[in-house]
Amino acid sequence: MDIGLAFGKVLRQKRKAAGLTQEQLAHEADLQRNYVSLIERGVHQPTIVVVFKLACALRCPPSVLIKDMESILGVVTDPV
Repeated sequence: MDIGLAFGKVLRQKRKAAGLTQEQLAHEADLQRNYVSLIERGVHQPTIVVVFKLACALRCPPSVLIKDMESILGVVTDPV
């Protein structure tokens, strides 16, 4: 799976679990609603600043979004 699609899938799952619409998430993250839609569909990939804004709006650490994306992609990381 493409990285952009994987992040979009994670974002959609987290947004729905939080009970938010795309419009509500966009408002909380100070983003345009259509941009959230584009990220969720894998059309656009967010910058690190946007990842942090989305995580804050979802009330979770940004690392959780990345970790969930790693799971979808099947990325194996060595513990340090």
